[in-house]
Amino acid sequence: MWEKELQEAINAGLKAKEKIMEIYHQHFDVEIKEDNSPVTIADKTADEIIRDHLSKAFPTHAFLTEESTDNKDRLNNDYVWIVDPVDGTKDFVAKDGEFTTNIALAYKHRLVVGVVIAPALDIMYFASKDNGAYYQKLGEKPVRIHVNDKTSDLTMLISVFHFNDDEKAFIDRHSDVIKHVERKGSSLKPCAIAQGLAEITLRRSPNTKEWDTAACQIVVTEAGGLFVEPNGKEITYNREDVYNRNGYIVVNRKENILE
Repeated sequence: MWEKELQEAINAGLKAKEKIMEIYHQHFDVEIKEDNSPVTIADKTADEIIRDHLSKAFPTHAFLTEESTDNKDRLNNDYVWIVDPVDGTKDFVAKDGEFTTNIALAYKHRLVVGVVIAPALDIMYFASKDNGAYYQKLGEKPVRIHVNDKTSDLTMLISVFHFNDDEKAFIDRHSDVIKHVERKGSSLKPCAIAQGLAEITLRRSPNTKEWDTAACQIVVTEAGGLFVEPNGKEITYNREDVYNRNGYIVVNRKENILE
């Protein structure tokens, strides 16, 4: 189940990766959108490539993507592709390599496929419902991944560009169990938890949207972790309001959902 959808999502992402990296190594302009976030020609071109590929493979499916006008007709469709062509545009502009391409499929508001590609790092994470999560160094065989079992001496991952005072206070409040703090960009934070390399990350602000979290969320859950609102509530998709208003927390084990 979902094998074709997963493969086509991977194909679309890898096709976009080539164009993203071509632009990455050139001079490019940076625009500022209405929400004060940056956008480049890489975001726009990759969005077109992914949409074109997936719409040909699945002509009846709807789309929700960061760089396209949101057609609310998607709310009447059971199948919705949720795409962030360049997650971590600030990382892209800074050329630190810590940006990703996120592609997910929601079926009846639940995630069934997720692909996270880090174009500059040549790595990929992917998962589909009930089929596990995988890490792949491009050009090599995929390896199945799973969260670790740690409940002490935790490593928390924080954003390169979006760390705030509230999150610092959270770390200070739980310094008895959070012993290490590392910075990592975009969707690579949840994916590192899925891979067993860290135990917790969170966003307390309401600024992220569905396309920021969908693909990495199913990677985490299929790896045995939890990706939920801070109160433990499930995050569903293809919502009318695309903002994650309550924020989120990602952990390897339920015991690590800290307040």
